[in-house]
Amino acid sequence: MKKLLVINSSLQGSEGNSSKLSASFVDSLAQVTSIDVTHLDLNAENLPHLTANEMAAWQTAEAERTPQQIELASYSERYINLIREADYIVMGVPMYNFDSPSVLKAFFDRIARAGITFSYTENGPVGLMKDKKVFVLAARGGKYEGTAMDTQSAYLRNFLAFLGMDNIEFAYAEGLAMGEESVSQSFSLFNEKISELIKNLED
Repeated sequence: MKKLLVINSSLQGSEGNSSKLSASFVDSLAQVTSIDVTHLDLNAENLPHLTANEMAAWQTAEAERTPQQIELASYSERYINLIREADYIVMGVPMYNFDSPSVLKAFFDRIARAGITFSYTENGPVGLMKDKKVFVLAARGGKYEGTAMDTQSAYLRNFLAFLGMDNIEFAYAEGLAMGEESVSQSFSLFNEKISELIKNLED
């Protein structure tokens, strides 16, 4: 049985379009294979921005951490362990003002740790979070895929690959603020894409 980690970051929780995309993907995958699913709603985590105190907690030996440092370090350690345990990672990602939600950046800041999830070598950085299949399911009010304005996709691909997660597939639902016809067409194309991705997993 494959372990699947679902990471959602919509401000609207389960009612957000990106969360609906991830739910649809998980439902479709569960119809063809056995999966053990863990859900992580980043907004429900109430993640603050990363602080110097939290970074200092990471850099303090476990046996020497204060109770506050133990609590601060627990965020990063929990998220890294969830990723380590997962075979598949599904990310429901909305686009807010041409970028991902700030809570997703706060999450990324806690999983990018030198010596733990990546290492610097004489040949450059090497990602340590390998052997993961990542599906990025992006919901957008406008249409940006393949244009210069889609800096979001490049950032997500580059960040994940930096940590060693370079086996990434993207599926988009775009034009969701452009009328009912656009919404219907977009979700239809999205469903076709995830059917293709899941079929490729089976193959």
